[in-house]
Amino acid sequence: MIRAPASSRANLKQFQDRVRADFERVVFASGIYRLSLLGTSPNGLAQNIAVAAGDVRRGSEIMRGEFAIAGDRIKASNPFAMPAREEVQAALHGFRWLADLRAEGSQAARECARALISGWLERCSEWSPLPWRGDVLGRRLIAWLAEYPFFTEGSDDSFRAEVLRALARQARHLERVIRLGTPSLGPDGSSRLGAAVGLVYARISLSRANEPLQRALALLLREVDRQVLPDGGHFQRSPALQLDILNALVGVRAALVAGKHEQPGGLQGAIDRMAPMVRFFRHGDGGLALFNHTAEGDAAGIDTALAAANAQGTAPSAAPHTGFQRLAAGRVLIVMDTGTPAAPESDGRAHAGTLSFELSHGRERMIVNCGARAYASDEWLVAQRATAAHSTLALANANSSEIMGDGRLGRRPKHVLCRREEVDGAVLIDSSHDGYEPPFGVLHRRRVYLAADGADIRGEDRLTRIRSGDALGLAVRFHLHPDVRASIVHDRTATLLRLPSGAAFRFDAAGGRLTLEESIYLGASAGGRRTEQIVLESTLAGEEAHVKWSLRRIPT
Repeated sequence: MIRAPASSRANLKQFQDRVRADFERVVFASGIYRLSLLGTSPNGLAQNIAVAAGDVRRGSEIMRGEFAIAGDRIKASNPFAMPAREEVQAALHGFRWLADLRAEGSQAARECARALISGWLERCSEWSPLPWRGDVLGRRLIAWLAEYPFFTEGSDDSFRAEVLRALARQARHLERVIRLGTPSLGPDGSSRLGAAVGLVYARISLSRANEPLQRALALLLREVDRQVLPDGGHFQRSPALQLDILNALVGVRAALVAGKHEQPGGLQGAIDRMAPMVRFFRHGDGGLALFNHTAEGDAAGIDTALAAANAQGTAPSAAPHTGFQRLAAGRVLIVMDTGTPAAPESDGRAHAGTLSFELSHGRERMIVNCGARAYASDEWLVAQRATAAHSTLALANANSSEIMGDGRLGRRPKHVLCRREEVDGAVLIDSSHDGYEPPFGVLHRRRVYLAADGADIRGEDRLTRIRSGDALGLAVRFHLHPDVRASIVHDRTATLLRLPSGAAFRFDAAGGRLTLEESIYLGASAGGRRTEQIVLESTLAGEEAHVKWSLRRIPT
């Protein structure tokens, strides 16, 4: 059967989504649809929900009309009337910043919150694409419900009635679009799941009847079944999303328990599967491995999330459905990407890092991927997703997955194979991908071996032609954590690596020219840090090329 190229299929899907979105705009903006959202409104909340932590300083800034949000800083008395980047608008309309005003806690902060909500109701109470997008709407419902006791204290009856009426209308709309699975739910899978979480909170807080809550839970579990894989990983393959979704599901469970509602078994099952996968992605320092738009995160916050999950499963050694391997021996830990990228409809966070790996020793990271800034310019978004930003092989300066102008992936590996062998505590991963087959007719195979004591790591990257072609340059990159000190030995075939603890390793290579080049690390919360990368350069001139490398602990 003849199949269209991945980029063509992606373009077709984008066209279909645009047509559906245009149709939705016509329907949702109509007077008839607005009338369909009318109905009874609650007199108050049936149940309060837990509040998120806020920041007093940011709350004070908001009272002055200043918002530090989505990587930008804006100043506006009515932020909903000003033009801004889509990410900034989504964060403003999501209202999570209400927690900062509540943290400030003064009567003036309450009045500021009421004024901003009233401004939103005046301008956005009828459907419009971004403010009523499913994921944004879900976040707003949660924020308004959580902070309702704060911002309504001392308010008049008409304000409370208007807020409750708006909450009920938005929840009706959200249930419809979730049930229909429309494009207005959000840009990817996690957006759809987040919208469903918001609907569940709305039904817990706004309705005393059981049926609306059960409908909402069924919609949430439908998304959970679609997105949480049998090994517990999320189908978008991002450790950061894995943690976010675990937190969301644990929060829903806590709200159900607080309201003495029956818990569906599928919810607890998803939590029990997802928590061990969060442990899977943690390095010895407690932070997350840097795959697919992930930064380290806060180790203490991850500890808290896992404690709240109360799921006892340990980190698995392999996640075959999500496509990752975890090798641990002695004090060494390796996490390796051995899976195909996320599905086309949810690949906005996907990086071109197939067969990349990260390595840590004890609590110290050594070999890393560059990581990701959450809110970066278009240029940086492309750069941090590139194959060259990962500790793997890049052929002809090309990406193993094509990064499209709209942030999605075009051409990508179709087959990523992985075989794991364990003998007497030693582990060998033998993996390959065909991401370079369409443009160059080349397959990439990577083998990684970890000795039982963790003191010896060996690897091989091999390229094999499946059709003839021109000579192509290759580069195998090993990005180093900024705390690692590297120096090339005199014969330029090895590099000495020293960690802050004093532990030392020798990196040897054969089959390629070894250099030490500049790199950048985007995984830390403090922002980008300069670092270095080991680069092995060679050429695929004939039918095959291979580069061997090893990392051995130096006794001290």
